[in-house]
Amino acid sequence: MSKRNIRIFDTTLRDGEQSPGASMNLAEKMEVAQALVDLGVDIIEAGFPIASPGDFEAVREIAQNIRGSVICGLARCNDADIDRAWEALQYSEAPRIHVFLATSAIHREFKLKMDQKEIIERAVRGVRRAAGYCSDIEFSPEDASRTEVDFLCEVIEAAIDAGATTVNIPDTVGYATPAHMAGVIRSLIERVPNIDKAVVSMHCHDDLGLAVANSLAGVEAGAGQVECTINGIGERAGNCSLEEVVMALRTRGDYYQADTKIHSKRLVPTSRLVSNITGLQVPRNKAVVGRNAFAHEAGIHQDGMLKERTTYEIMRPEDVGFAKTDLVLGKHSGRAALADRAKALGYHLSAEQVQHVFESFKVLADKKKEVYDGDIAALIDQQIHDVENAWSLVTYSVSATMGQVPSVTLTLQRSGEEVTETVSSGDGPVDAMFLAIEKITGITTVCRDFRVQAVTVGKDAQAEVNVELEHNDRLHRGRGVSTDSLEASALAFLNGVNRVAVHQGSPLHQASPANP
Repeated sequence: MSKRNIRIFDTTLRDGEQSPGASMNLAEKMEVAQALVDLGVDIIEAGFPIASPGDFEAVREIAQNIRGSVICGLARCNDADIDRAWEALQYSEAPRIHVFLATSAIHREFKLKMDQKEIIERAVRGVRRAAGYCSDIEFSPEDASRTEVDFLCEVIEAAIDAGATTVNIPDTVGYATPAHMAGVIRSLIERVPNIDKAVVSMHCHDDLGLAVANSLAGVEAGAGQVECTINGIGERAGNCSLEEVVMALRTRGDYYQADTKIHSKRLVPTSRLVSNITGLQVPRNKAVVGRNAFAHEAGIHQDGMLKERTTYEIMRPEDVGFAKTDLVLGKHSGRAALADRAKALGYHLSAEQVQHVFESFKVLADKKKEVYDGDIAALIDQQIHDVENAWSLVTYSVSATMGQVPSVTLTLQRSGEEVTETVSSGDGPVDAMFLAIEKITGITTVCRDFRVQAVTVGKDAQAEVNVELEHNDRLHRGRGVSTDSLEASALAFLNGVNRVAVHQGSPLHQASPANP
């Protein structure tokens, strides 16, 4: 018996980006989109074109430049949304317009002020208009899991008749349970007469921690597409996690008799990329891609692993992208070896970027005895995500004694000009450095989040610092990496301040209209 192929619809760039603080700029979206193609994603939902000029530009650029996956844009069931979506998508080699309209009683009464007949009419008009632009049309009845099944069947049948080729069933508020979701999918397959003309899709949120379970229940009941995000990021508690649903189908193929086209060895690199870009850290105990996913500390488990790996591991770490041996390069390694390792880690670097990373790598290799994949990834991320034409750190000196006011002398450079400032204030050396940076740049912020973690292992491990800065009611992220934690802190804060300077007047995260 051949296994069914389940399409993977990734909405990291749309629903995932709606996580507070997770917004991305155009260059970052392009990088993630290419990584999703490399991962083998079938459909990439690139954004919500009418939501903002930035969203429109991102969808258009992805549609024009990214090849290998269907490129999808979201639109409400109204003419302006659909026209704007097509304006952005028209350059794609494989465009899809995804239209949605709420159908549950609570949405009909309180949000839309529409009855069932009006809902069907609006849905049909929206699908038909979208189908006038391209042949690949997806329709989502928002809040489907709380919609009366009889009415849901009616809406789905009408949408398919109007031209929908995919019908997506969103559990918009994460309300469903696996048995409930399976029942809804079975009802649609059994009761909608034209259901064979469309692919049934799942879109589950994780408010009760059931997004993956609900999605798998839908697949078991007959769904042919799962909508998900890298690391499960998304509105509120997030979406169905791509890596979890993919590996559940692959690991338990004996049960589900289904699989995806995902290149699973790209899961960890893609997870790290999205985490680094969004600043949303992956929990150590996160299934499949967390640092502890294949770690064994208990003596009984270690004994079993030494005798036979499968006693305590149902997946191989190599199959999801963890390297068996993380140590790969040293100070005698050449540029070609670094470029090859960067490619293996999922990065697409220009010759100029390779050169910049190589220079930083040589400096790091002189400081560290052992250079790990995580170190290399951190160097690359720092280089390619640096803000152009910005302030850079030249040098600093710190004088700090417990119980005494610290003193920091710090020098920054921009456009070849160096500026030095001395600050004798603050709660400690890090605070004093931040104050010195603010004084030089003229940008004052409120530090809402400050996190330090080791990139790899050992006493000489690089410190990775992530900060979240508030300026004029907008949040901006900053990231810095160094074997010196004070330097990493200064680099992270400076990176965030540079982003403030570049993006003043343009919020990183904009509220979008209601969506699935």
